[in-house]
Amino acid sequence: MIEIKKLKKSFGNLLVWDDVTFNIEDGETVAIIGRSGCGKSVLMKHINALLYPDSGEVLIDGENIHKQEYVKLRKMRHRFGVLFQGSALFDSINTFENVAFPLRYFTKQTEKDIKYNVEQALEIVGLVEAMYKETSELSGGMRKRVALARATILQPDYMMYDEPTSGLDPETSDEINQLIMEMSNSLNITSIVVTHDMHSVLEVADKVAFLDHGKLSWHGSVTEMKTSTHDELMRFVRASEYQI
Repeated sequence: MIEIKKLKKSFGNLLVWDDVTFNIEDGETVAIIGRSGCGKSVLMKHINALLYPDSGEVLIDGENIHKQEYVKLRKMRHRFGVLFQGSALFDSINTFENVAFPLRYFTKQTEKDIKYNVEQALEIVGLVEAMYKETSELSGGMRKRVALARATILQPDYMMYDEPTSGLDPETSDEINQLIMEMSNSLNITSIVVTHDMHSVLEVADKVAFLDHGKLSWHGSVTEMKTSTHDELMRFVRASEYQI
């Protein structure tokens, strides 16, 4: 379980948010939503200690991730997979080498085992046939799927998705949403999804955390969100392309 307790973060004189507190249960998919600049991605980076808070704490199974020595912190970070907004693939190597990279860097697997595990990861995202394609040959949706295969190749306990459907057409967005759900169910991964896409929220999320005006303004289930009378939350939802 991830426990986020009274997090406060500022950059200079700019307060991002104050007293962000909520839990993410094992196996749960939580969507973090809010207007641009409200600190969604900043919060995600606090959860795996890429950023440190001014005060407050993030507990991973009871351990404060921000108070770990370097070796222990690296081990804790290995429990996280990240799908970056721009996919962050290496342009100089092909699909196989992109997905194999974490195995080569963080494990001592043989080439035979690496090939087997890469094939399995690409099969899950439906891209075995693209194994030896160059990155430049991949469409936007294919890049996302390759990046997802790479992010899950080390079998993380937690997956973090930063705007996973950004820049994709509706059909490809639906494919990514389906993959997020399949990863959560088949691999028993706890997922954190930062998104503006309310259609994705409705498709993949169990819970929603709404950041607004420098605080966690609302937190609850998707079912509760659909019947919420929270003014700012509903104004944000109604402004979306998709309606509840």
